[in-house]
Amino acid sequence: MNVYAFITPIVVALLLFEIIYSIRVKNGIYNFQDTITNLGTGIGNQCINLAVAFFVYKWYGWLYQFAPWQVPTTWYSMLGLLIISDFVFYWFHRTGHRVNVFWAAHMPHHSSEEMNLSVGIRASFTQRIFQFAFFDWVLVLIGFSPEQVYSVAAVHLLLAYWHHTRLIGRMGWVEKYFVTPSHHRVHHGVNPQYIDKNYSEFLIIWDKLFGSYEEEKEPVCYGITHPPRTWDPIYVNFQYWRQLWSDAWHTKSWWDKIRLWFMPTGWRPADVCDEPPPAVIGYNLDQQVKYRSEPFPNMTGYLVAQVALGMGYMFVAINMAWPLSALDRVVLTIGLFLMITSWGGILQARKWAVPLEVFRLLFMAGSVVFVLHRTGLVPYTSWLTIPVALAAGISMLYFTFQVRRASLSMAREH
Repeated sequence: MNVYAFITPIVVALLLFEIIYSIRVKNGIYNFQDTITNLGTGIGNQCINLAVAFFVYKWYGWLYQFAPWQVPTTWYSMLGLLIISDFVFYWFHRTGHRVNVFWAAHMPHHSSEEMNLSVGIRASFTQRIFQFAFFDWVLVLIGFSPEQVYSVAAVHLLLAYWHHTRLIGRMGWVEKYFVTPSHHRVHHGVNPQYIDKNYSEFLIIWDKLFGSYEEEKEPVCYGITHPPRTWDPIYVNFQYWRQLWSDAWHTKSWWDKIRLWFMPTGWRPADVCDEPPPAVIGYNLDQQVKYRSEPFPNMTGYLVAQVALGMGYMFVAINMAWPLSALDRVVLTIGLFLMITSWGGILQARKWAVPLEVFRLLFMAGSVVFVLHRTGLVPYTSWLTIPVALAAGISMLYFTFQVRRASLSMAREH
């Protein structure tokens, strides 16, 4: 069973509750463009988690034979695994902020300039594979099975998700032992005193023990020191990877080409960066200029509908209970990545987004009908083909009509 498919409905329910509440009270904590980008990034991450699950069960399954004993599955052993996992994650998370290559795998999660539950979904495409490849294997050698490790990792992820909110204030005595939204808001802060603080996800005691704790006092300014300035989930995820590869390619020193990846975060070879380091790293709310862009007109309702349709399509792709082959899931994943890339273009009114959106609608409609038919789940002659075709057709008509009308309006103005 894909545990991530099980926790997804819980995450979605909490997110919808916060969105609806925030709209009703008009607290302004949700920016539409940022939220769509977060959802798109989360959808892409869910697909990557399929590969992570394969990696965990195959490699961890081989590694498990070397464990000196096997820990049985009981409520107290799973609680113990949760605490040990939290300790291991603290060091993984801390490494993710202190080493270039690990920051590349973690940075996308911090790139939002907002703070709400949708930011909790803004997960890096590469972070989970780094976690399982470089840290969580220790849990298997202790004696926990791959299934136990993978399941508790999902529970740990869910426990960390609710921290991404501004609706919950300070929580009194709870903050002495457990991570709360206040702690995690600090962690997402780019204020100089908040940078690289509060790495814990479940128990705050790790930060207090190892000197990385910071209390929330000054209003938090969310983001990173070099924000991506785009709504494209692909660029957001590979911004820092791109810089590292560029520096490794252009530096003339072979030693720098190698050590660049493992140096402290932000380190660059001298021959590709001659700028002195800033006196103060970070900035506060008075200095922040959030990224905004002008999307294609009348796209709010359209994109909300596409998110709903995309979630249904994603469920088909990640549902491990259905007899889909690896190739089937790859095909569906391609459709999802085309979709989230197109959303980024629509939110920034890019010309290339118009043909891409039309193509991805056709591709997604055709692929889901084909895959369900090929696997014997739903024949293409069934009733399901009709609503799929209608959804794709109506979407294309509405999208192209709105873009065409906006184009004609701009032409008349000029």
